[in-house]
Amino acid sequence: MCADRDLHPGDPTDGDAYEVDRKVQDALDRLTLLINAAEALASTLDEETGLRRLCHTLVPGLADWCAVDLVDRRGRLRRIVVEHRDADRLSPGLYEGLLPPTEGSAAAVARALQGAGPTLLTDFLPPHSAADPLHACELELFDRMTADTAVIAPLRARRQVLGVITLVRTTNEAPLDEDGLSLVEDLAHRVALAVDNSRLHFEAQHTAERLQRSLLPDLPSEGPVELAARYQAAVAAAQVGGDWYDAFLLPEGATALIIGDVAGHDLRAAVTMSQMRNMLRGIACDRKEPPGKILGRLDAATHILYPHQTLTCIYALVEKPVADGPWQLHYAVAGHPAPLLVTWEGETRFLEGGRSMMLGVDPDEYRPAGMEVLPPNSTVLLYTDGLVERRDEMLDRGLARLRQHAAALAREPLETFCDELLDGLAAAGTDDVALIAVRIAAAPATGAATAE
Repeated sequence: MCADRDLHPGDPTDGDAYEVDRKVQDALDRLTLLINAAEALASTLDEETGLRRLCHTLVPGLADWCAVDLVDRRGRLRRIVVEHRDADRLSPGLYEGLLPPTEGSAAAVARALQGAGPTLLTDFLPPHSAADPLHACELELFDRMTADTAVIAPLRARRQVLGVITLVRTTNEAPLDEDGLSLVEDLAHRVALAVDNSRLHFEAQHTAERLQRSLLPDLPSEGPVELAARYQAAVAAAQVGGDWYDAFLLPEGATALIIGDVAGHDLRAAVTMSQMRNMLRGIACDRKEPPGKILGRLDAATHILYPHQTLTCIYALVEKPVADGPWQLHYAVAGHPAPLLVTWEGETRFLEGGRSMMLGVDPDEYRPAGMEVLPPNSTVLLYTDGLVERRDEMLDRGLARLRQHAAALAREPLETFCDELLDGLAAAGTDDVALIAVRIAAAPATGAATAE
């Protein structure tokens, strides 16, 4: 018969089984740590936020405290985050910020930036023995936060070192050792890729916004009315879009105001937007017709040149037909949110005249125009839907919010009026916002013409 293979206390195979179980558990712990770290880094494209979430995962799972230093766009080393398992040991931002120059430094972080692989530290010099300012900062951090063992690893991506991660154990109960270097190296590689992706996203977003702004015109610096305009890119998107504004003086003295939104959020939408703006300018300057007819001509051109493109638009003229008469707004609205009139007294009203469907749908659509007499000191606001629309609420709430904000800003300078509307309404939006506002001059004082 075969011998009984059941294990009994004292059996030497007990130790082997325990060792296997421990190694399996260690491997599972490593895998869990890397998964949690990857989730923390993938949860946001904001560089600092992602690194703070990462450090919350690493402490105390892998280290008693950790720090992440990054090389900024000017080549300077900046400590982004320091995290300790004992929150009382840290004041917010105490050890974070710009670090001394790395060139020629004896600090371990300087060596890591030069390409050295993960380095295990077991001996820590006192701060007074530092060879240079960066070395002093490093030794002072180890001294104040305490350290028994540490691993410093470079954050390397696309053949460049983006920064350094430092992981520290403060006691010898579970020290960092040579066996853990491969784990830290893998972790550092993931962190570097996340930082690189975040920076690429930022650069793409910044480039897209600069492109969008370069396509927007300068407002007339001189004219009979005061003008102000703003454009704000979508906060959460690295894309260009089709929102635009425009204003120019016509030969007969009227001021043309335009706001528009070409469907789409890509380079094609931005290019189409620029072409639509130029076409509308040309038609308006050449034809000198009422706003409804001008939009009708733009619609006809759109169907010929861009047969599948749709857009919303307002074309308006601010003019004073009679020298001693009131200012008037003649306008046509093609599928766009209605203009808002704000009086000096804070009364607000959407101008609902001159409405028709968006451009690019039916070239035979009749395009009516509306007319509004503008009181002295009043403001007319044209805007795109990103200012009022939210995915989680009805449009009526956004429009009511706009009226409330605009009423409170009725007597503010026009530049402040526009800035405050963006700050108060566009910060929570997920779409581009363009707006343009015109303010009518105050009525002349009674008897001013006969003062002589």
